[in-house]
Amino acid sequence: MRLTDSKVKGLRAKGSRYIEWDDGCPGLGVRVSVAGKRSFIYMFRFEHRARMMTLGPYPTLTLSDARGKASMARGKVEKGVDPGLELTTGKKAVREAYTVMNLVEDYIERHAKRKKRSWKEDERVLNKDVIPRWGRRKAKSITRLDVVNLLDEVRDRAEARGGKGVQANRTLEIIRKMFNFAVGRSILEHSPCLVIERPAKENRRDRVLSEKEIKIFWENINKCRMEAGTRLVLKLQLVTMQRKGELVQIEKADIDLKSRWWTQPKEKVKNNQAHRVWLTDMAMEIIEKAMEISEDSRWLFPGRVEDKFITPQAVDHALRKVQINDTRQNLVDIFKIPRFTPHDLRRTGATHATGAGVSRFIIGKVLNHIDQSVTGRYDLHEYDAEIQQALETWARKLEYILIGEKGKLISLQRK
Repeated sequence: MRLTDSKVKGLRAKGSRYIEWDDGCPGLGVRVSVAGKRSFIYMFRFEHRARMMTLGPYPTLTLSDARGKASMARGKVEKGVDPGLELTTGKKAVREAYTVMNLVEDYIERHAKRKKRSWKEDERVLNKDVIPRWGRRKAKSITRLDVVNLLDEVRDRAEARGGKGVQANRTLEIIRKMFNFAVGRSILEHSPCLVIERPAKENRRDRVLSEKEIKIFWENINKCRMEAGTRLVLKLQLVTMQRKGELVQIEKADIDLKSRWWTQPKEKVKNNQAHRVWLTDMAMEIIEKAMEISEDSRWLFPGRVEDKFITPQAVDHALRKVQINDTRQNLVDIFKIPRFTPHDLRRTGATHATGAGVSRFIIGKVLNHIDQSVTGRYDLHEYDAEIQQALETWARKLEYILIGEKGKLISLQRK
């Protein structure tokens, strides 16, 4: 058949691998694997022997570009050059010269920045733990034992500080993705991360602050040694139940103070789905205070670096630090309750709102969870009214929790 973009796109997997040839370009074909993956190949004869070379995967390589590559390969054959051998030699040269530093740079620029909202965390981890150890080494020289030893160091370091070593699991995930990226681009033939298990045990987090603990948090957060904006982020997370990574990225333009809706553009949302959050009186008070201290910044919670917002990691670190007792570092646990994280505040709000009568389905809408059911894919209702009602219900419950002995709401303490 004469291949077209729609025909290539429509090729489906069969019981075994097969090739569809392009009548419009002699020697060009699409190889379809049992898993349904499609790759362009070029078949030619060189020195009386049939040869085949892989041009690239579809849709990364378009049909038009594949025809161009096939035409170039045909021209080399006519000149007495084996294009398959030339390609293999070129890839081998790349593998021989490619360092881990090169791999990190390519992975961040060509994969992480394009496909991961958390690419800065990937960059941070790689710069901290990978480049200092392996940066100048050839990427192909990294072994499974190298990876295991690095992960052991990361875990031991975390445990020495009183942690559980789960950062080693995050590090493994990032390194594995980076080496898979290298294999996918023919930089490496194999990943050294194969069959490596997570070095640290992870327990499903279920920390929910009790009503008493919520009150302790609210009464003591302003006593903590942390930036004023960080305190407000933590309060707003409890009040709105939104993700920390989306809270820190609030731009003032995202908030309509008159209508009292905060609109999260899909570019800033973890699930790439735009979201609207109703701002209760408590949320509005926090936002007004943030507007005041952020002055002329476009960010509601500006960081120390010019035109940057507070990083999620900075919020984590600030809260973790005020829950440590260490006389040597003059650190005192402010709250004196079981340790909790910023994400636990989101879970706490959702749990108590459900207890106050809000349905789990609507809580899912407040949290901006994607409904994967068939009905969810067809249901395009905005749920603004339901989200507003849910957040107002939680606000009333939270206000009740925070009522002092004299019946007055504990102030946000505008100091």
